[in-house]
Amino acid sequence: MNDELNKAKDTAETGAEELTVEQSFARLDEMVKAMESEDATIEDSFRIYQDGMKLLKSVGEKLDGYEKKMQVLTEDGVLEDFQ
Repeated sequence: MNDELNKAKDTAETGAEELTVEQSFARLDEMVKAMESEDATIEDSFRIYQDGMKLLKSVGEKLDGYEKKMQVLTEDGVLEDFQ
C-alpha cells in the first residue's frame, strides 16, 4: 500500500469530531489522492469514499454550527444573528 492509502486509512481511524475544519479539508484532499492512486483497489476506493462522505458530513455540520453562532453588527450598533 502506498502513502496515500495509508493516510486515508489513518483518517478513517481518527474521529471526525476531533479534527478542525482545516484538518478535515486536508484529510479529504488526502483521501481524494488515495482514491486516484494506481495502487487503490476498488474496495479501497469504496471504503475511502464512504469515510470521506462521513467526514464531509461532519464538516458541514460544524460549518452550519459556526454560521448559526455568527452575529452581525447593524448600523445602529445592535448585534443580530447572522441570516
